[in-house]
Amino acid sequence: MSDGSASVDLYWIPLGAGAHVVRVSGRVFEFLVALFQRRARCDLYHSALEIRLGEDRFVIEQTPVPDLHGERRGVVASGPVGIRWAGRFRLFRYEIRCWRDGRIPDADEAIGSPVRLTGDLDAARRIVDLLPSIPTPTWGRDELDTGEMWNSNSVISWVLTRSAIELASVHAPSGGRAPGWDAGHSVGKRDLEVRPPAQSR
Repeated sequence: MSDGSASVDLYWIPLGAGAHVVRVSGRVFEFLVALFQRRARCDLYHSALEIRLGEDRFVIEQTPVPDLHGERRGVVASGPVGIRWAGRFRLFRYEIRCWRDGRIPDADEAIGSPVRLTGDLDAARRIVDLLPSIPTPTWGRDELDTGEMWNSNSVISWVLTRSAIELASVHAPSGGRAPGWDAGHSVGKRDLEVRPPAQSR
């Protein structure tokens, strides 16, 4: 059901926007991958969602864990970074937010965004409802056998796929790529076959 009070918007944010270390490490990563694959280097992107349900607005994003007060940011899940056993330490954990009235810190640096994916009320509700059930494998690893590492882009493509939102025409901005996107889409399709989306409340 389409409803003018509902929307799902996707943001493509250059990797490392506002964080010099992440930007540099991302460029080194892409240089090595492009060299191995014998292709030109691409700009790397991180994705996030903004959901509107009537007067309610939610920001969905995977980020590092800044402190132990995740309830303030609507944290619904978390997982380890790099090495599973190290996930006992905050520095080596990520969090997944469904943050009511939250913000995307680098939204002003997003490219070609926001991208309106749907105005369907049921689909928007499904995203919010499904997010707490997301898999939480180790960030940067391929523990779910998709052929690609799991990261922040995997979170976004997983929840969109599980919510039955068509992604065939959704791509990173021209000249860029979103590592991890295909991993989330692949796992989301597997889960969708086992558990078709229920009617949202």
